[in-house]
Amino acid sequence: MRSVPWSQRGPLLTSFSERLLEWFDAHGRKDLPWQQDVDAYRVWISEIMLQQTQVQTVIPYFERFMQSFPDVVALADASQDDVLHHWSGLGYYARARNLHKAAQVIRDEYAGVFPDDIDAVTALPGIGRSTAGAILSLALEQRHAILDGNVKRVLARHEAVGGWPGKTAVANALWEIAERNTPETRNAAYTQAIMDLGATLCTRSSPVCERCPVNEDCNALAEGTVADYPGRRPKKEKPRRQTTMLIANLEHSVYLEKRPEAGIWGGLWSLPELGERTLEDWCAEKLDGSATSTETWAPLSHSFSHYDLDIQPILVRIDAPLSKVADGDDARWYSLDERPPGGIAAPVRKLIDQLKKSTDVTHG
Repeated sequence: MRSVPWSQRGPLLTSFSERLLEWFDAHGRKDLPWQQDVDAYRVWISEIMLQQTQVQTVIPYFERFMQSFPDVVALADASQDDVLHHWSGLGYYARARNLHKAAQVIRDEYAGVFPDDIDAVTALPGIGRSTAGAILSLALEQRHAILDGNVKRVLARHEAVGGWPGKTAVANALWEIAERNTPETRNAAYTQAIMDLGATLCTRSSPVCERCPVNEDCNALAEGTVADYPGRRPKKEKPRRQTTMLIANLEHSVYLEKRPEAGIWGGLWSLPELGERTLEDWCAEKLDGSATSTETWAPLSHSFSHYDLDIQPILVRIDAPLSKVADGDDARWYSLDERPPGGIAAPVRKLIDQLKKSTDVTHG
């Protein structure tokens, strides 16, 4: 049965927000960790973590983060290494660096109190218009429209707004619809409701349209074109890059270097990359010595948003401490039995875990 567009329904159909709130009261998510003891700080952390990341993945990270950094001042006072350590595995590490910077701004300029003005919030590092609106709506019941990925999908389908939402004209059209549908009351519930609808029913693949509270006037459903919305990002071939990572192993330790702030994995601890040097030159330059043995491991691949990276790991065995290497701000020997010195990216973590297994076998 075809849906009837809003313009042809007459006065019998209640508003978009009323139907969504009624559905939320019966079916919405209300027991997530950041929905308990609600305040702007907890909502902010959850909203940043939930960017590009599924709820079930975020929950344990959020709980550990709150245990270590229970308020904005605790986060601001922490070292960046500690913050990145708590973020390891979540990816998109600029989110964690911006959280840390924003916390310091709030500590220094707002006496440790999260600002309640939309312009002040959007001025903080890493917070855009939609995230700011979500924080202030969910935490303080302020009326602000939001437009995250889930909401874009719901509104693009409901109003049959074609085109990729990354284009300014399409985004502007969706913002206008979002503003129009946002109610004057129950803003926190409505904001959570529309995010929940996109996350649970109006999913990208296999949407459950028959259970959707606003299906009666969904234009995409009426036209049988739900799968066409929202428009996809124009396809672009991702380049492949190659690198050689060195796993310099001394007894039960591995040599790590801290990456520059700018660029991929900024501020994280990583295995060194060989670059254009020979292995012999690298050992002489970095370790003031030579390897006792080497072993080429199976390559692994890692995908970033803009390119794919092929990593060739080489295990470099070192027998005795080398005079040139001392623990410092940018390089150190990391004991495999200890907590990492900071954040470590997922593929580097895999290689370190593989080294742990091999050294356990060797020394067992």
